[in-house]
Amino acid sequence: MAEASRAYDLTPSEVESWVEDGKKGMENALKANPLDIHSQYERQIKDLQEAYGEAMLELRARKKLQSLLDEAEK
Repeated sequence: MAEASRAYDLTPSEVESWVEDGKKGMENALKANPLDIHSQYERQIKDLQEAYGEAMLELRARKKLQSLLDEAEK
């Protein structure tokens, strides 16, 4: 760790943190069932699609409101 921190101008705690994160990630990958990961990704995709849909609706509503306000000012 000390050699890596010197070589890349990092603090030893940064290197230790990255090593711990890597260990946790590998451990989690070994524990995880690929089907569990697939279902997590599916849920994330669904959530993102819903958020995108809501954002598009909000954008359309704002544009419509702006056009109505512009017409009212005329």
